[in-house]
Order: sequence, then C-alpha cells, then structure tokens
Amino acid sequence: MKAIIYCRVSTNKETQESSLNRQEEELIQLAKQYQFEVEAIIKEKASGYDFEREGILEVLDRIKDKQVQALLIQDETRLGRGNAKIALLHCIMKEGTKLYCISHNGELQLSESDSMVLKIVSMVEEYQRKLHNVKIKRGMKRAVQQGYKPEENLKNLGSASGREKIEVPIEEIIRLRKNGLTFAEIAATFRGFGHNISKATVHRRYQEYLASQEE
Repeated sequence: MKAIIYCRVSTNKETQESSLNRQEEELIQLAKQYQFEVEAIIKEKASGYDFEREGILEVLDRIKDKQVQALLIQDETRLGRGNAKIALLHCIMKEGTKLYCISHNGELQLSESDSMVLKIVSMVEEYQRKLHNVKIKRGMKRAVQQGYKPEENLKNLGSASGREKIEVPIEEIIRLRKNGLTFAEIAATFRGFGHNISKATVHRRYQEYLASQEE
C-alpha cells in the first residue's frame, strides 16, 4: 500500500524543529511496521487553525489523485485544530484513505464526538448535493414550461466542451428572466442541457444587456 507521511509543528522555534524531525523518524518506522511504500514525506511549520497550508493542500491533492491509499500522522491534531481538523478529516476519509497515527500505533480511532460530527457533515453534504440536483431539475422544468426549447435555442449541444459551449444566447437569458426564473435557476437550466455556465456569468450577461439598452 502506498502512503504519504505528514508532519507539522506550529512555530519556527528550535524546539519545534526537533519535534518535526522526531515525527518524521517515528512515522517512517510506522510505515516500515505496516510495510507501506512511502511516496512522499511532507513537513511544514504552520498553525493548525490555518486551512491554507501548502503542505496539507499537497496531501489532499495526492489523495484526490489516488496516488496514495494511506496517510501517516503523529495524531489527528497534526492535521489541524478545531473546525480545520474536522474539515480535513472529512475530505480525507470520504476518499477512502486510511489514517494511521503514532498515538494509536496503527489506524486512527476517532473519538465519539468527532465521529458524530463527521457523520453530520457527511449527511449535510449529501443533502446539499440532492438539493442542488433538485434545483437543476426545477429550473429545467420551469424553463420548458415557459416555452424554452433547448434543441432550437442552444448551439453546440452535445459537442465537445470548449469556449463556444458557454456562449449562451443573451435573448434566452432575457426571456427566461422575464418568465420569472432567478439567475441561479437560469444557470442551472443551461447546465442541465450541457452548458457550463455559472450564476455569475448569467447575471453579468444580463447586466451587460441592461447597460446596452441605456446607451
């Protein structure tokens, strides 16, 4: 199994430097104990409350790209503190990555409170995904009921993705807007028909149209 080692201390003090080296040494031994193939060792000095850390972001990238199947840490606080820790645990565990730590001399055992919070986060994320899909379907349904015909009004339907695919006719945005759809619903409708367009883009195009009418 391929693994990545992550070590972190919060300051640049000399005593912290020795802690960083000790973490690395102990985690290398843990990797040998479980016969892991260590792909990388990432060490950094940063606050555990800070989510924007180059080291941990590289860890997440490697996990997302399926380069490793296990992450080795001294304990869960090395990932982060407070909400940052919970967010990182969620990101790592939902990818199916195993967490091993020195403090447990093996696979990480979450506390009852952390397990409960992570379950809640997973449930919320799943319902957000379902709600997003429902909003897309609702927007598409409303648009079609108002006379929207994607096969006639949208170009490049089914073609390869690219710059042209987001060139949605402004007249369609105007018409759907007049029919009572919100910018989010209009964007969701276009995305449902394969056009990669955001709510912000729809709003910007509409504002550009209004500005042109005032000239």
